[in-house]
Amino acid sequence: MDFAERLEDVNRRVHTAVIAAGRSPEAVRVLLATKTQPAEVVRAVFELPGAAGLLRGENRVQELVAKGPQLADLAVPTHLIGPLQSNKINAALGWVDAVESVASVELAEAISSRLAADRVLEVMIQVNVSGEPTKSGVAPEAALELARRVADVPRLRLTGFMTIGANTPDQGVVRAGYAQLAQLRDQALSAGLDDCRELSMGMSGDLELAIAEGATIVRVGTAVFGARAPAAASTGSAN
Repeated sequence: MDFAERLEDVNRRVHTAVIAAGRSPEAVRVLLATKTQPAEVVRAVFELPGAAGLLRGENRVQELVAKGPQLADLAVPTHLIGPLQSNKINAALGWVDAVESVASVELAEAISSRLAADRVLEVMIQVNVSGEPTKSGVAPEAALELARRVADVPRLRLTGFMTIGANTPDQGVVRAGYAQLAQLRDQALSAGLDDCRELSMGMSGDLELAIAEGATIVRVGTAVFGARAPAAASTGSAN
């Protein structure tokens, strides 16, 4: 399949899953994870008719910065979905509309301190629902308290939670992790964090499970771009 066919297939899968879950078709957005993809390939996909409304995600700040000038005219909301180190915050902030990988109040405060006084940045709390040591994120039992603290950080708007599903063929385990993240989101809303509505979870291989449990953003890479070369793959990638 070419990119257009693959993207059409992803859109069909998402639509089918949303309807099966009894949800509105507008309830779920697709984020294209463009890790390792050249800017010209990314542009070609986002200029396809089926790309309307898509988000873009980058795992690495280095790639985010390198592709930024070449893709700025696309006006596509761009999320950082990989780790953000303090020494790369300034570089990242010029090219992102949201950071999905906040896992400590220290990082949230560091991001806030680098933002212009009139800028508000959307952030999400990354939660390690699987407990796997290779994955980033705060432990589930600490996530709600972290959300409360991040919500109070100036110039940040906490919009929800993100997770990478368990690395297992057991769909029950994967789905349970997504259900846990949805429970955390509901607890945050009950605690008065009214903007905390997003659930970024589910990737190319398990987006249907995530949508069934309430995902509002699914992160898709290989389903559109094809499998990465082995040397480009990394443990715990977010698509």
